[in-house]
Amino acid sequence: MNTHRSVLFSAIVASLAGFLFGFDTIVISGADRPIQEIWQMSDLFHGTFIMSMALWGTVIGALFGGIPCDRYGRRRTLFWIGVLYFASALGSALAPNPYIFSLSRFIGGLGVGASSVAAPIYISEITPARSRGKLVALYQFNIVFGILVAYLSNYLIGVSFGENAWRWMLGVEAIPAAIYALAVIGVPESPRWLLLRRNEESKARTLLQQLNPKEDIEQMVAAIRSSISKEVPLSEFFSKTFRFPILLAFLIAFFNQFSGINFVLYYAPRIFEQAGIAASEVLSASVPIGVVNLIFTLLGMYLIDRVGRTKLMYAGSFGYIATLSGVSWAFMTGAEGTIVVAFVCAFIASHAVGQGAVIWVFISEIFPNSVRDYGMSLGAGTHWVGAAIITLLTPTVLGAFSGAQIFAFFAGMMVLQLLFVWLLMPETKGKTLEELEVELGLSTEELNELQDEVARPGTAQTS
Repeated sequence: MNTHRSVLFSAIVASLAGFLFGFDTIVISGADRPIQEIWQMSDLFHGTFIMSMALWGTVIGALFGGIPCDRYGRRRTLFWIGVLYFASALGSALAPNPYIFSLSRFIGGLGVGASSVAAPIYISEITPARSRGKLVALYQFNIVFGILVAYLSNYLIGVSFGENAWRWMLGVEAIPAAIYALAVIGVPESPRWLLLRRNEESKARTLLQQLNPKEDIEQMVAAIRSSISKEVPLSEFFSKTFRFPILLAFLIAFFNQFSGINFVLYYAPRIFEQAGIAASEVLSASVPIGVVNLIFTLLGMYLIDRVGRTKLMYAGSFGYIATLSGVSWAFMTGAEGTIVVAFVCAFIASHAVGQGAVIWVFISEIFPNSVRDYGMSLGAGTHWVGAAIITLLTPTVLGAFSGAQIFAFFAGMMVLQLLFVWLLMPETKGKTLEELEVELGLSTEELNELQDEVARPGTAQTS
């Protein structure tokens, strides 16, 4: 029981980075209009320097977040992520001009990107295979919980404060950021990182025994040791050895963004205004999105270790296609705004039980121990490049295309996702991280050959 509590506590604390992720990325939706009006910015400037600046920070944080994870450890990286969130919240709230505001949002973006690498890696490496899916999915649960709290916080602050309400919306994040950073100090380091990167076998064994009391620890240590124990150069990561998990990570992250999920979450108030909902009601109309997201994420967490990752992706894909087509139809026919809200909420449900529940779990599972940092950075980086591009272009796209055209495009992309799930996506539930190396085509012979090549004198050791 103590062991279960230890694993659960560590997973919950690490997953709180997801709460800050969700809150930080969505809180800007409530400040969108007021900031543009106060500083009198064009749509292009507003989209580039206000709405998407955090996402460009997120891209950099995701692409390079694997480096501190690998060199300094998962726990230390998670702590500094909390510091970045704290600095961003205060800087955004107190910003005297759009340039300081953009810099502060960029810093928060670094935290979001790095957390999307570090937290899933950490949780996947400390949890037993039988419960890895739901515990890594805690990260996604906290993302959507943060989104819901951000929508509620924006609404409550918006009706309670005056002209500077947007500053309070952004600044309140400093409180959970400080709590999170302090809580991370109390969790253990990943035993796999200690074993492979610090060669601290005694400490790693103790943690593995505590975290996996029902497993054969000697067998676990041997399996971890059979992975490539030396640092793999980035050039070798992109070699043919890892081509299949790289393809899987890229495609699941690509389709995640081209479902239109961030388009909807970031710009829900503008979408609802375009659908005919009164400007005074758009913030309250956005709250059901957060509620539905939370409920169906809990359902996805319940199912992910029971029915598996691919079945959830099938369900989500069919749901995407139906609901996105429904939103497109509603815009095309001039249906009531409440119908658009209903279809958007159904779209959110499809995302939460499918891609939302699966993406961070799946990417954290499919790479070997020695290159999981690189692989998670690749998947998260792809995810956030897509998010940044979509967010940057959205104000312009909303002015140039109808809602019917935009949502029809996203529905078409989800047909392609359905084909990806059918033709390429493997099932990963119930298997250890080391077992998955072999099942995804990373044979022992290939890994040993790469191990020998990495160990040769003169081999480049780039990060």
